[in-house]
Amino acid sequence: MKPSLHVVAPGLLTTIQDRGRFGYQHLGVPVSGALDPVSLHAANLLVGNPPDAGALEAACVGPTLAVEADDVRIAVVGANAAIDILPGVAAESGRSVAGLQSVQLRRGEVLRIGALTGANVLYVAVEGGFDIEPMLGSVATDIRAGIGGWQGRALAAGDRLPLRQAKSGQRGEVCLESFFVSPRPRIRVIKGPQADHFPDSEVAAFLGSEYTVGPSADRMGMRLTGRKIAHSRGFDIASDAIAPGSIQVPGNGQPIVLLADRQTTGGYPKIATVISADLPALARLPVGSKVSFEAVSIDAAEAARRDYVAELAAMTDKMVPLRRAGADITAHLQECNLVSGFIDAAA
Repeated sequence: MKPSLHVVAPGLLTTIQDRGRFGYQHLGVPVSGALDPVSLHAANLLVGNPPDAGALEAACVGPTLAVEADDVRIAVVGANAAIDILPGVAAESGRSVAGLQSVQLRRGEVLRIGALTGANVLYVAVEGGFDIEPMLGSVATDIRAGIGGWQGRALAAGDRLPLRQAKSGQRGEVCLESFFVSPRPRIRVIKGPQADHFPDSEVAAFLGSEYTVGPSADRMGMRLTGRKIAHSRGFDIASDAIAPGSIQVPGNGQPIVLLADRQTTGGYPKIATVISADLPALARLPVGSKVSFEAVSIDAAEAARRDYVAELAAMTDKMVPLRRAGADITAHLQECNLVSGFIDAAA
């Protein structure tokens, strides 16, 4: 039998995502990919995968997965959730583990991830990745188009996701000692390509207002509710290109931040664009979160992007060996270089 993860319960919306499907927007093919590429990057690093490898993206409620391989190494990064490893499908209790670390599961064990809090998505990476054929160079799932990922759709109970490895590598487990995904107090934006479709007073009011992530937010767009934005030149334009983080304002005056599954073109005026460095933290906000914006220059946006890329590159340096309960405290203290030596008082 091919090594796999058996989907016992799929969660609310679990898909396979990588960094996205680039180079085909001129053909009308959306990029898709992870809503939170920072958490995807971290989960892959923890299990030893390339940062752009495909992983499971779970929204709101995590999946339950049974191991049908000799063993697997997984890591869960993103929202907070109860993460339990059960001895079997019928088991009610087992051991709990934390996120931001790698962990090994044996054949027959079950990974159960509960409801998500603090963010709307988390990522489950598996060492070696999933044995899935890329579509246009990516395994990202585009549900609307029915392409990529596992049969172009969200996971369903009974699915068996094939793995590239039957066994995990022989190494110690690791964890991340720090992780940066918290949103700034105000999300940074640059002026949008149709900012002139709004009076200056409306642009100022948009930047001075607080909005709420609405219940209809999804992978395509984060629909915000709050103060309505008035147009000065109508709300229809000739369709033009949609960049990640574009903030469209349709006829109802409620802004929409366009995300991973955004359409390639759109016909609503765009008042602003979220800078790329702030988009991952914004995209992971759950329904009900409060959001406000501040305008920055393109130079500032580029500087923020450079800092973001540097933080991603430095993430490898923040991985440390995972210390288990009962580990030799003497050896641990010596490694930390807190003291120069020990004596045996009993002797």
